[in-house]
Amino acid sequence: MALTQKDVEHIAHLARLQLTPAEKEMYREQLTAVLDYAAMLNELDLDGIPPTAHAVAQQNILRDDVIEPSLPLEDVLYNAPQQQDDQFLIQTVLDEA
Repeated sequence: MALTQKDVEHIAHLARLQLTPAEKEMYREQLTAVLDYAAMLNELDLDGIPPTAHAVAQQNILRDDVIEPSLPLEDVLYNAPQQQDDQFLIQTVLDEA
């Protein structure tokens, strides 16, 4: 599929690119080559091949959710620069004016 100069100018406009005439010609050739290569995929015989999201079957590997004792509150807050009511005290990020 050969792109025209007008096709490249339209694509450049969509991408908000300002191209020189030399760049337009270079991109016309490169984009045409990419589209020709992608068109080769239409020649593949895919009969009997189910659609897949990944080339290799994947599954999540999760560990068992085991309840374990947590750190003592004193250890958690030990290095906190400021604390209040057994919580970290941080500076307000968004003040309402």
